[in-house]
Amino acid sequence: MSPQMWVQNKAKQWGIVALVSTTYSNTSELTTAADAAGFTIESTTPLEAVNASVEAQQNTPKYPLPATPVPYVSPGPYVVEYPYGYHFIIDEPKKCEQVKPFVVLMVPVAPHNRKHRDIIRSTWGAERLVLEKVVMLFFLLGRRTGEGTEQLQEQLLQESQQHQDLLQSDFLDCYKNLTIKTMVMMEWLDSRCTNASYAMKIDSDMFLNVPNLIRMLLQAPKANYLTGLVVGGAFVRRDRPSKWYVPWDIYSKTFYPRYALGLGYVLSLDLPKKLVEASRHIKAIYIEDVFLGMCMEHLGIPLTDPPSWGYFNVSPVRYNRCAFSRLIATTTNEDADLISLWKDFKNPGTYC
Repeated sequence: MSPQMWVQNKAKQWGIVALVSTTYSNTSELTTAADAAGFTIESTTPLEAVNASVEAQQNTPKYPLPATPVPYVSPGPYVVEYPYGYHFIIDEPKKCEQVKPFVVLMVPVAPHNRKHRDIIRSTWGAERLVLEKVVMLFFLLGRRTGEGTEQLQEQLLQESQQHQDLLQSDFLDCYKNLTIKTMVMMEWLDSRCTNASYAMKIDSDMFLNVPNLIRMLLQAPKANYLTGLVVGGAFVRRDRPSKWYVPWDIYSKTFYPRYALGLGYVLSLDLPKKLVEASRHIKAIYIEDVFLGMCMEHLGIPLTDPPSWGYFNVSPVRYNRCAFSRLIATTTNEDADLISLWKDFKNPGTYC
């Protein structure tokens, strides 16, 4: 095949790429090839410049590299980046399907907080079959940045291999992003755990009476069910020094809708899909439990009050076997020895 026919043939397939497949020794040779392919080369273009362009095009990837990312700009201190396409770095995608739990305990915890995870694994998180119902435990983490990140990530991978109970997504794990953490949890429950009946989100510094939780759920609705320490008529904080300050332009009402405090709430497993859908229509504020209440209001689904107001406690309950036998969840003091407390609580004998 003559050079001219070769250029014409390849031009049909590659366009101008046919011209850059060869470095030409003189302008006349290049012009002839260009004319054959149906392209025009300006006579004033220096041959060196053309050949430099040819070389650059030869080194261009087949699929162009993405443009330099636009520098990150936060939407502000009171709203968060959700919905967004977060992904799981560590996952247990088949575990619910294999075990078919009655209730799934989801514990949000900081990546570096191995101590809390181990305490939970040694206490109430170790209860896997209660009143003939299967209980499953997962810890939900985001990612960390800064010094020591690679070492921490390696430790998390080893912990995951040992316990198979870590779920880590690629959002930044910080207080402001608790709403993201909660909604990623909802996404995971919807996509990985639809065969369970209920889930409970519970903080890592809580005491949980799992048998009482199961007893309550055995009598609970199977759909559109969200309960916990339900708050109604809560003022929107407008004082700037407050940890929960929200300005008028972010939320214009005086009171929040009813919501369950984030220390620990329980929901039926039909709700995660509905809550994720509702979240697409509501500005995601950084107060995660309030945001869930806003999603429930959008859905027109009322929250359910717990059977007893003593079941969920935002203030630490002073430990004694009788008091703890009557609650479901309570916050604990920082200096509490939860392992010793748990051993005493599990001792045989009457509680009251």
